[in-house]
Amino acid sequence: MSQATIEHSFQAINPATGEILPGKFIETSLEQITDYGHRSAAAFAEYRNVSGRTKAEFLEQIALEIEALGDALLERAQAETALPLPRLTGERGRTTGQLRLFASYVREGSWVDARIDPALPERQPLPRPDLRQMLRPLGPVGIFGASNFPLAFSVAGGDTASALAAGCTVVVKAHPAHPGTSELVAGAIRTAVQKCNLPEDTFLCIQGRTNETGQALVNHPAIKAIGFTGSFRGGKAIFDAAARRPEPIPVYAEMGSTNPVFFLPQILKEQGAALAQAYVASTTLGTGQFCTNPGLSIVTASEATEQFKAQAQQAITQVKPTSMLTKAIREAFHQGISHLTSHGDVQVLGESDATEGYALARPVLLTSTAKALLANPAVAEEVFGPSSIIVEADDPEEMLALAHSLEGHLTATVYGTEEELLQYGDLLAILEQKAGRVIINAFPTGVEVSHAMHHGGPFPATTDARSTSVGTNAIRRFARPVCYQGFPQALLPEELKDTNPLSIWRLWDGVTQK
Repeated sequence: MSQATIEHSFQAINPATGEILPGKFIETSLEQITDYGHRSAAAFAEYRNVSGRTKAEFLEQIALEIEALGDALLERAQAETALPLPRLTGERGRTTGQLRLFASYVREGSWVDARIDPALPERQPLPRPDLRQMLRPLGPVGIFGASNFPLAFSVAGGDTASALAAGCTVVVKAHPAHPGTSELVAGAIRTAVQKCNLPEDTFLCIQGRTNETGQALVNHPAIKAIGFTGSFRGGKAIFDAAARRPEPIPVYAEMGSTNPVFFLPQILKEQGAALAQAYVASTTLGTGQFCTNPGLSIVTASEATEQFKAQAQQAITQVKPTSMLTKAIREAFHQGISHLTSHGDVQVLGESDATEGYALARPVLLTSTAKALLANPAVAEEVFGPSSIIVEADDPEEMLALAHSLEGHLTATVYGTEEELLQYGDLLAILEQKAGRVIINAFPTGVEVSHAMHHGGPFPATTDARSTSVGTNAIRRFARPVCYQGFPQALLPEELKDTNPLSIWRLWDGVTQK
């Protein structure tokens, strides 16, 4: 190995122990990234035209290859992330499940939203030409792996699955916190490419720890869209860079959220103890490293509220500290808590016992008032990790004012009795404008992968409130409509021919039919 190669290699670190893990990973050079972009574009010229059936078989083969990695994948992921094996086993199932979900979606084929307006040559005062429209793949897509989901939001995660399903080639930037896991999964995808006889460069993966690596991918002229899951700072930097390109491209960045939870008075009175336990459990699930972590809760002043706070305080002290994904993330968490408590109106309500460890984080609950948050919106900023802040309003009117003041979030939750929920219709109407998913009487940390799920929200939760990174609607991020005017039948895509050979649902002259 040359000295130049040694200088550009790196190793993973076990966040539970600080141990340097075996295996060296080579930082992809800027020259290689340039080459990868061009190769991805060349592969796209062929891959964009493969059938829905072929894409489905490819996605299913990726799932099989990931499963074939067996325990080696889970063990490496645990070593690189300190996430427990049961969690990683479930995440592997989620990853292969969403690959198979997209496979069934593109095999059926109606996702292309085919629209046909037949010619009306006799129409007066002007004839109508034959017009046919459908969604077509956008082009090579750059995807950034997430730190907190080494499988489901990483190399073969939802962004990759939806982009490949749309007919786009993919260049993934692996997250530097779990390069070994990423390389194993990338190898599984490459094997699937070969077994399905697809263009060799349908999928490419780059490794790197520097911002320059990611910026080179964003700036490559062949890349036509970006998928990102991570911090606001990282997502906004990518979004700004993409907007400055000679050819600006869409960036679908999920950048975090505090996911406000509103507890209405009567349900706190009736179920306060159970809700306090469930709230702390949701806050600390996965060491709080979920983008749907309930980082903000809103209550109104009452005796039941005081009891709820006391019960939550007791619950948080009993949570055992666990390792975060990296030492840097742990340090950012502690800095975020220190920043919040530097405001005079934010106090620590309770925290777990101090424990030393390489990347251990102490779960903590904070408390403040609606007046403080209204005066200083920074009180509601996300702190990524096992923490949440309970904000107390004086009355329902102040609770509504606080809801009005919120920025965009991935989720917003309301806990209430059936009678209360009807009384608080104004609150639900406000939250519909603030979040991509509005939840009744359930904490937001579960995100089902399904056709109806929407995982997105208004800025700053994401850079495009119309898009989702979970569920089959995610495919639309990486496709664009093309209208074919006056085409003879022989030149039309199968989806738009009069005979409908694929038997998909289409909008024919304004009527949905097969």
